[in-house]
Amino acid sequence: MRVSLRTALWSALLVAGSTLAALTLSAQAPRQVDDALLLSPPAGEWLTYGRDYAETHHSPLTQIDQSNVARLGVAWSVEVGSQGKLETTPIVHDGVLYGTSTWSVVYAIDIGTGTLKWRWDPALVKGGFSQGGSRFCCGPVNRGVAIYKGKVYVGLLDGRLVALNAQTGHVEWAVQTTPVGSDYSITGAPRIVKGKVLIGNGGGEYGVRGYLTAYDAESGKQVWRWYVVPGDPSLGMEDASMERAVKTWRGEWWKYGGGGTPWDGIAYDPESDLVYVGTGNGSPWSRDHRSQGYGDNLYLSSIVALRAETGQYVWHYQTTPGDDWDYNAAQPMILADLTIDGKPRKVLMQAPKNGFFYVLDRLTGEFISAAPFTTVTWATHIDPRTGRPVETPEARYGKKGARLSPSPVGAHHWPPMAYNPATGLVYFPGQDTASNFQAVDSFDFKVGQWNTGTRLGQTAGAAASAAAPPAPAPLPGRRGFLVAWDPVAQKERWRIDFSPSGGVLSTAGNLIFVGDGSGRFMALDPATGKLLWERQLQPGGVATPVTYEMNGRQFVAVMAGSANGRVFGFTLDATGGKGF
Repeated sequence: MRVSLRTALWSALLVAGSTLAALTLSAQAPRQVDDALLLSPPAGEWLTYGRDYAETHHSPLTQIDQSNVARLGVAWSVEVGSQGKLETTPIVHDGVLYGTSTWSVVYAIDIGTGTLKWRWDPALVKGGFSQGGSRFCCGPVNRGVAIYKGKVYVGLLDGRLVALNAQTGHVEWAVQTTPVGSDYSITGAPRIVKGKVLIGNGGGEYGVRGYLTAYDAESGKQVWRWYVVPGDPSLGMEDASMERAVKTWRGEWWKYGGGGTPWDGIAYDPESDLVYVGTGNGSPWSRDHRSQGYGDNLYLSSIVALRAETGQYVWHYQTTPGDDWDYNAAQPMILADLTIDGKPRKVLMQAPKNGFFYVLDRLTGEFISAAPFTTVTWATHIDPRTGRPVETPEARYGKKGARLSPSPVGAHHWPPMAYNPATGLVYFPGQDTASNFQAVDSFDFKVGQWNTGTRLGQTAGAAASAAAPPAPAPLPGRRGFLVAWDPVAQKERWRIDFSPSGGVLSTAGNLIFVGDGSGRFMALDPATGKLLWERQLQPGGVATPVTYEMNGRQFVAVMAGSANGRVFGFTLDATGGKGF
């Protein structure tokens, strides 16, 4: 069959036109966050809580650096509202910033125009949380959202997990992850792993049993659930990990929940396909009343590795066996590849509340090293052979009582750490704290109230503590700091006085960004801690910053203010910006 030259030319033009149109539409269509994008996040976006699965809070962007950081100014500012402390780490994708305020409110900001795109308020009945309904620990805070295939996911204070349409903010689906009317709560950010939404919960002080759940991201259907502590033995154990755990408990702990709530830290290693979760403290705090003074009480205050597909237990490392002090290990974790003793190691790092900085083998859970990063008097060191703490004589305070450091506030709490692969240092805010601990004479569980089984404070147990062995060093009041920690040498490289508020952002521009409790937002030299730039934002504290790229320009975004909170976008040579 012969085709004329004219026909061939027209066919070629039609094909070329169709291809051009397809390419144009493709270029205009929003890129959806899928598994491939999460595995290799674009340098100019911030797609997950820690920017990457390793939770490094480090960006490869370099446009803003030490030579020009002094030129940073506010490009835009949007009020999103707040009624208390702000803890969100924003997500940035395709020109939109997604974040949360207090009371589980979600917002989307068009970062091209610096305007609010949509705002979703779950309209929680706030009075119900203190008048017969669910209770929650530590304020109506929320640490952020996850985004995946056109949906934004958020956990609510009332225990619901909600999927919102990323374009409109309309509810796509909602699932109750906790028993209705119970004293569970959700304040942590969800994570997305292989099409599943991972979410934990809080509420250990109120007598609940902690667990981590995976839900199908498209439908909201539960895929798997792993419990942190064993339930009532007469009902049987859910899996082999619970059969092992139940041997480390005594008495009738399940009547008090047991605790262990995984309310914050989650990380994922695609190579091993392991999900890592940090677990909470015991319920009640006092092991004397929780477990008759017996056992490690697995898997409280632990880092646990689970199979991403099934939630099956693989390994655990317990930072505080038989937790007696509210030294939970739910803090953020960082995954990295380090050279230790001349050998490459795939590690997991965490600075939990108990005051020691830990480096573990993330494939096996093997203990590698640990060292105190603050004043610690409950343990002298971590035994390198066993990986267990060597407790001081006064650590198990009992009914005599003792003054110990850290206090239940902890040496490091929820603010995310950042890891800079160029410096090899981990940056995080912490505090020196101390408190009197004393077990109450008898424990009576009370629904809807904190059930610690202890007396705390400056005077509780003071007289009894005088008979306890003296502490090895003077105990502090409460002093905050920001520290640069060398995880290989297990020592600090620098430390500055600091009022902890949010977490740390590291960039390849040789900068770290962090804000303090007074609303002061700063850029520091990662090698020395030297102040390079600062801006006073709204009082009430600064949350965790992120950085992104828009139209060839690098921005830094952060939320600040405890009342009428605002999100600020900074870039070079900006002079005020919309809404500021």
